[in-house]
Amino acid sequence: MPPKAKIIKEMILYIVLEITREKGFDAVNARSIANRLECSTRPLFTCYENMEQLKKDFLVYAYEYYEQYVRNYSNSVKVSPCLLLPLSYIAFAQEETQLFKLLFINDMDLNMTDANDFYNEIENEKRAEIFSETIGVELERAKVIFLDLFLYTHGIAVLTATKKLSLDKHNAELMVTNILTAFIRQDKPDWGLSV
Repeated sequence: MPPKAKIIKEMILYIVLEITREKGFDAVNARSIANRLECSTRPLFTCYENMEQLKKDFLVYAYEYYEQYVRNYSNSVKVSPCLLLPLSYIAFAQEETQLFKLLFINDMDLNMTDANDFYNEIENEKRAEIFSETIGVELERAKVIFLDLFLYTHGIAVLTATKKLSLDKHNAELMVTNILTAFIRQDKPDWGLSV
């Protein structure tokens, strides 16, 4: 009889991703993972000391999945680069609702006691720099616009993920374009972006 396949972390993380996508992270436990892997819970605790350690690794894994989603989105649609992040964020909330809730509602790693705390995350600083170049507004002002755009988009995405709002792609793009245009025209009155 051939030996059973060895359970490794990547297999566990993939199964946790599947369960989370289908039922939400609350459905993830040692038994649900073991059932999917068709094994006892023992191999899980050979790979992970406890479920908290597994969750910590899974949040990184899930965020990488989100980043791949954004890359795939950018390759599949034709939108202005300044709309790519907000529109992919809203689409992720629609298409990957359970993962969105985990990453960007329940376990969002963003502590903002002040609006500028948004830029404590290095990735947000880099994104704002790219955004500044894209819209042609100096960095400090672009950071204000980028944060306002994030807050607006996050609101739409949360309403979408909680099924309080349903937008098709065109209307989502129109809403984000309109608000972004209003923000930028405060500095560049002739700025326009067509949908």
